[in-house]
Amino acid sequence: MQKKDDKDIINEEINENISPEPDVEDIVILEEAESVDGEDYKEYSDANEAYEEEDYQEQVKDIPRKRKKKKKKKRRSRLPGIIILTTFIFAVSVCLSLVIIAFGRDMLGIGKSENTHLIVIPEGATTEEISILLKDEGIIKSPECFQLFSRLRKSDSLYIAGEHFVRPNMAYETIINELTSIDEENEQETVEVTFPEGSTLFESAQILEENGICSADDFIFYFNSGGLGFDFENKLPTDATLKFYKMEGYLFPDTYFFYENMEPEQVCQKIYLNFDNKMTDERYARMESLGLSLDQLITFASIVQKEAANTDTMTLVASVFWNRLRNADVFPLLQSDPTSNYAEFVKAKMDVYDKTVVDAYDTYVGPGLPPGAICNPGIEAIDAVLEAFESNYFYFIANIYTGQTYFSETLDEHYMYQEMVEGQVDEYIASSIAAEREAENNEES
Repeated sequence: MQKKDDKDIINEEINENISPEPDVEDIVILEEAESVDGEDYKEYSDANEAYEEEDYQEQVKDIPRKRKKKKKKKRRSRLPGIIILTTFIFAVSVCLSLVIIAFGRDMLGIGKSENTHLIVIPEGATTEEISILLKDEGIIKSPECFQLFSRLRKSDSLYIAGEHFVRPNMAYETIINELTSIDEENEQETVEVTFPEGSTLFESAQILEENGICSADDFIFYFNSGGLGFDFENKLPTDATLKFYKMEGYLFPDTYFFYENMEPEQVCQKIYLNFDNKMTDERYARMESLGLSLDQLITFASIVQKEAANTDTMTLVASVFWNRLRNADVFPLLQSDPTSNYAEFVKAKMDVYDKTVVDAYDTYVGPGLPPGAICNPGIEAIDAVLEAFESNYFYFIANIYTGQTYFSETLDEHYMYQEMVEGQVDEYIASSIAAEREAENNEES
C-alpha cells in the first residue's frame, strides 16, 4: 500500500473543510475542459494545473499543519493499592486497639477473678521480680506494664517484704498500694496456732475458732471450696462424691501465725501455701514413680500417721500397707482401726446418712484405700509412704501405752504378739488402777 505524503494529507484536510458545493469558477473551468480535446486539452490542462497549484497554495497557507499526536501511555489504576493500604492501616488499628483494651482491662482488673491470693515478697526483691511473681500467681498478665506503672508512680523502692493478700480483680494502683503499705490488720498482735500431726479438719477448725481467728464453720466451708490457685490443686481428682471432707489431709500440721478476726479465705491461703511449699518437685517425682496420685499419697500417709505409735516406726508401718496393697488378691482389706473410727465420725456428722460413703472409709468393709484422708498427716508420714520400704511384714500391733510396735510376717505370729500386747495392756491398766487407789488412800490418811 502506497504511503500518503504530506500533500495528500493536507488535501484531505482541505477537502474535509471545503463545502461540498463547487464554486462558480470551478464549474466554468470544468465546462471549458469538456469543450476542449486533443492538443488543446493538454494546453488547457497544464494551464489549469498551474492555476490549481497557485490556488492550492493560496488556500493552505493559512491552514496550520497538524502535528502527529503521540500515543499516551495507559496509566495503571491506583485503586488496588489504595484498598490494600487502607485495609492494612485498618487491621493495624484494630490490633492496636485490642492490645490497648487488653492492657487496660488488666490494669483495671476488669473481668478477672475475685479469689484472694497470698503473695510473699522476699527481702530486697526488685520491681521486676515482684511483677514476675504476680504474673506467676495469676494476678497480672503483663510484668512489663506493671513495671512501667510502678516506675511512673515512683513506687519501686517502697515495696514491703512479707505476706500480702491481693486479688486479680484489683487495679494495678490498688495492688501497688497493698504491696507498699502495712494494713491496720498487720499491725495487730499475732496469734500463734499449732495444728498437731494427725488432727482432723474438724478439730483444726475448732482450734481456729477457740483462738478467735475465724468461725469454724466458715473455715471448713472455704477450706473445702478450694480453687485458690495453688499448683497442688491441679493434681486433685475432679470427682469427690465419696469424700466427706473434700480437702481433709491438706491442712499441713505446723505452727502458723494469724490475726484475730481474719477473713477465712486468708487463713486458708496461708495453710494452702504451706502445703504447696512442702510438696517439692522431688516428692512429686517419687510419687509418680510409685504410681500414686496426690490424693492417694495423702490418704495413705494419713493412715500411717494414725497407725504409727511414733515417727521411728512409720517406715515399717507403711511397708505393711504397701505389701497388702500389692497383694490384694490375698489381702483385699487393709483392716486399719483408725479408718473405722473415722467412718464412725463421718456417720455422726452426716445430715443424711449415706452408707456407701461410710463403708468406703472403713477399710474393714471397703477394699483398698479410703476415698479420702482420715486426718492431716505430717511430712514424716508422707515421706514414709514415699520411701516404700521393702519388708516381709503383713501385720503389726502396737501397745498404745508403751509405744512399742510388733511386726509379723504370718498370721500366727501376729496372734502371738496380739496376745502378748493384750496382757501388757491388762497389766498396765491394773497397775494404773492400783496406783490411783494408793494415791487416794494416801490422801485420806
